Amino acid sequence: MPELLDLLSSSLHRGSTVFVTGGGSGINLGIAETFARTGAKVAICGRTEDKLVAATARLRDLGADALYAVADVRDHDALTAALALTESRFGPVSAVIAGAAGNFNAPAEKISANGFKTVIDIDLLGSFNTAHAAFAQLAETSGSILFVSAGQAYCPTPNQAHAGAAKAGIENLMKNLALEWGQYGIRVNTVVPGPIAGTEGVERLSAEVGAEQWRQAVPLGRFGTTADIGVMAAILASPLGGYVTGSQIVVDGGFGLAGFGMLRRDWMSLESEGARS
Repeated sequence: MPELLDLLSSSLHRGSTVFVTGGGSGINLGIAETFARTGAKVAICGRTEDKLVAATARLRDLGADALYAVADVRDHDALTAALALTESRFGPVSAVIAGAAGNFNAPAEKISANGFKTVIDIDLLGSFNTAHAAFAQLAETSGSILFVSAGQAYCPTPNQAHAGAAKAGIENLMKNLALEWGQYGIRVNTVVPGPIAGTEGVERLSAEVGAEQWRQAVPLGRFGTTADIGVMAAILASPLGGYVTGSQIVVDGGFGLAGFGMLRRDWMSLESEGARS
């Protein structure tokens, strides 16, 4: 959606450094691309090197200084090393996007304890690890943290007990960090994407439930784009969002207003393999 991205100044983040977890694909890569278009130096991390190499090439094609580090957000030491590499190359980070996530579709009674723990560890523990490892750099720059949340945090969703618990934890973590870290000039918020076209989760579930049924469940009548989320992230991390902290920003075309009620019958019958970003 280049028209949307053209509305942002190409110098909005010039001289700044952004660090994006799960940045090799999907929404998180879209966010990284938006920062690249607005002049930031961009570092991404994830677990799959092939994806990171391709994503870094895309960011460089957009004119950004970019690097990647292979790091699992469940590993605090690996994140610390990735952030140290970023600082050594690009200077201290001024924006951190904690977007790495794990999910799969299953009714609660069929989720194993290990499966539940895995999603909690990637989403919630990973978000804390990211923020904690970046704290010193963010305190130096009076920077911004943006957690990528989900509607499951506040809307009970069939087959998503694990993800809902993890995302609800992230929302509470965000508010606590905003309260505690405001004294250091650090702003902390969440963004809640709706169904975003081209992402693995939406492609998989729209194929099973039906793309048209999904679209009808969105009051604006369309899927979102990664640019919709990227633009909001870029604004929140810039001086334009300088008085916004402790806030949950919902970017879902109104999808969350009715919840998953319109999809409930078909959704509850689905069980599929996990998707992790």
